Amino acid sequence: MFPAMRFFVRCSLILWLLLATISLPAKDVLTWQTDRDRVTADIQATDLFRVLEGVAKVTGWNVFVESNLNANVSVKFTELSSGDALRRLLGDLNYAFVPQTNGHARLFVFRTVRANATLVVRPGDLAGARENLARKIPNELVVRLKPGANIDEIARRFGAKVLGKIDGLNAYRLQFADEAAADAARAQLSASPDVASVENNFVVDQPPLPQKLDLAGAPGPVSLKLDPPSSEACRVIVGLIDTAVKPSGGVFDKFLLKSLSVAGDANFDPAAPTHGPSMLQNIVLGASSTSKGSSSMQVLSVDVYGPNETANTFNVAAGIAAAINNGANIINLSLGSPGDSQLLHDIIQQVKQKGIPVFAAAGNNASPQPFYPAAYPEVISVTAGRNGQLAPYANFADYIKLEVPGSAVVYFNNNAYVVNGTSTASALSSGLAAGAAAANCIGTGAAANGLLNTSALQFKPGQ
Repeated sequence: MFPAMRFFVRCSLILWLLLATISLPAKDVLTWQTDRDRVTADIQATDLFRVLEGVAKVTGWNVFVESNLNANVSVKFTELSSGDALRRLLGDLNYAFVPQTNGHARLFVFRTVRANATLVVRPGDLAGARENLARKIPNELVVRLKPGANIDEIARRFGAKVLGKIDGLNAYRLQFADEAAADAARAQLSASPDVASVENNFVVDQPPLPQKLDLAGAPGPVSLKLDPPSSEACRVIVGLIDTAVKPSGGVFDKFLLKSLSVAGDANFDPAAPTHGPSMLQNIVLGASSTSKGSSSMQVLSVDVYGPNETANTFNVAAGIAAAINNGANIINLSLGSPGDSQLLHDIIQQVKQKGIPVFAAAGNNASPQPFYPAAYPEVISVTAGRNGQLAPYANFADYIKLEVPGSAVVYFNNNAYVVNGTSTASALSSGLAAGAAAANCIGTGAAANGLLNTSALQFKPGQ
């Protein structure tokens, strides 16, 4: 049902007409002279993740790596071509370079299967290890006010701009001139009698994108008929908090309600599928497993990225609120970050109190590191694996509740793609619960509890 896909892509490198140099720890140096296609390196016993961090910075490429690779790099060479340089830097590891017509090229580093390269390498972010620390937006604060307080007056007092609000929580996203201004305002806001709380706003990166399959005979899209609910009490709507989803003219459109956005208008890539549409397909795929050829389940897409490469914890909270206010009774969060947000936690607690289950991806760092919102106790956190055997990239921790296969085939412009990650596992789980709730006209909370009680899907910490 979830076939393993093996493929290797070899492409020519695209050159940027730039000269970029980065200093690595100690005296390590990596210089990428792209106008001449010449690379120079002097690196001694430096962690592979750190080196790839440097490659991402000097080239501007989007770099993805298999999360369970352990290697140190020790090389010294002068003015090699890009291809020869990558071979020296990566040793016996495989790589695939994928140019992009509109956007940054992608470099995948893996041992045997490219699909396993799901961990995003962020320039300057991994600090010599694979530790994925929370990244706050330095010039922003999330402020919650007490009843009667006026956010416009407060913003004017500190020279801030109000970027967003969540009315039900009296919460606001404030942008300041710079980090110093935000820090100065935080101290005063925390002491203000009008302010209930102040916290950071954290970056939420996009999960791994689907990868095209060069494989004949891939199964076609799921065949599932949309039926109207037998009554309003049986209506099931999955709130998909993700990148934007728009109708594609395919079989999945019939399950898609009118999409919402809390982050502005998205820029759609006409050449490749993005994350949100892929999760829509996985939700429908999950629902088909608990339905008999038809379902009344529908999906409400809420875009929390807009035209931006990243989202943030404030927008994720706002996206959940928008989904609930528009009828969603299951929430799927195939995203997350290491940033622990009290605002995000509070809204999930409120959703849980309404009896609405929240599914979230456990993260793709192959570690027990807390990943939010999955790490909140009210959330049904989902990791990727099968029969107790975790996927090589999947997170593991005591808070994780479900283990579901993390690979699935999705479709775009009559081509098949594979999407890997705990985000896929979360979407499949949301679909399983939604399909069961719709088919049996039971509450979504009861359907989610039934999923949790299915021994084949339970996750045992430490496995």
